[in-house]
Amino acid sequence: MEKFKMVLDIATKQNSLGFGAVALVTAGGEQFFSVAMFSCPCNDLNFVYGMVFLLVPALALLLLGYILSKKTWKTLTGVCQRRAALCRWRRLTVICTALFQVSSTALVAPASWIAVALINGKFYECAMTGTNVTAYNKYLCGEKGSRLQCQQELYRLPCGTGISVPQLDRQDVLLTLKAQSQVLGWLLVASIMLSSLLLTCVARCTSPISYLQIRFWRDYVHEESSLMDSYTTKHAKQLAERNVKSFFNKTPSEEIITPSNKDWEKISSLYTFSTKDNYYSTLHRAVEDCQEVDNGMIRLTSVKSNEPVDPNPLVLGFVMMARCDKIFQHQRMSELGLEQFADT
Repeated sequence: MEKFKMVLDIATKQNSLGFGAVALVTAGGEQFFSVAMFSCPCNDLNFVYGMVFLLVPALALLLLGYILSKKTWKTLTGVCQRRAALCRWRRLTVICTALFQVSSTALVAPASWIAVALINGKFYECAMTGTNVTAYNKYLCGEKGSRLQCQQELYRLPCGTGISVPQLDRQDVLLTLKAQSQVLGWLLVASIMLSSLLLTCVARCTSPISYLQIRFWRDYVHEESSLMDSYTTKHAKQLAERNVKSFFNKTPSEEIITPSNKDWEKISSLYTFSTKDNYYSTLHRAVEDCQEVDNGMIRLTSVKSNEPVDPNPLVLGFVMMARCDKIFQHQRMSELGLEQFADT
């Protein structure tokens, strides 16, 4: 699971490269399952057995993609405590956009599984020989001389044992099923690629910022997320060590500044991009808002723009998390009435 999570993180940050890695890992898993674990029962359970191997792993991969996505939990955490906010159209739109972006990433693995499984053909072949649709069974067996035997023993054809159907007729039926499976598989691959292309084109066409700024933003979000993870771990370790030492040594604890609940709430909310306030994340916005004049500090205006406000571009619907310890020290010192030390 850790390796799958790592690949999923790469897919989220590197787009096409990461999606390709997820698809390759999923294809390898499908090949392993089809060779090492799959064995068609050749009885009345053919249809159920084949469909379980075709669809259930895809469902599991989809759910795993949602579970391992940070954006999923960032979107859902605290939603039940803020039900009134859900009634606002803008807030609901942001949540739906975030869930759509999570879904587009989570669907890569299950779609790859189904496509590779269909191209391989074993699951489909087993499942369709277990159908009880008379018209379809007649279509498979065709006008062969052994048509009646073929229809009656259709579920035994994948195994090839205990049947009275000639070997050539059996091969014809299995080749027909494999051809149908492969056609469906390649149609699924083409539809996925076409949908991805269309969504990317729409997102880029409606983006209010340039291509180079999009690349810069993506790099910034990646670095901010990495620093957030490492700094959070380091800060949590320092706080834990202080508390443990203070408990066992019975000494006064050292002061360690930790963000308040309000501070965490600011940087954990879903971010909506605006070209007027050219922030790149909720942390960036929180840091700049800390410089307000009413706190006795000068507002930094280097990121301000006089351009009109544009809606959040679909291509950059990031949900970013990070922190900056110095700014939070400003806030905590301000609360303690120590503004004169805040700028030192």
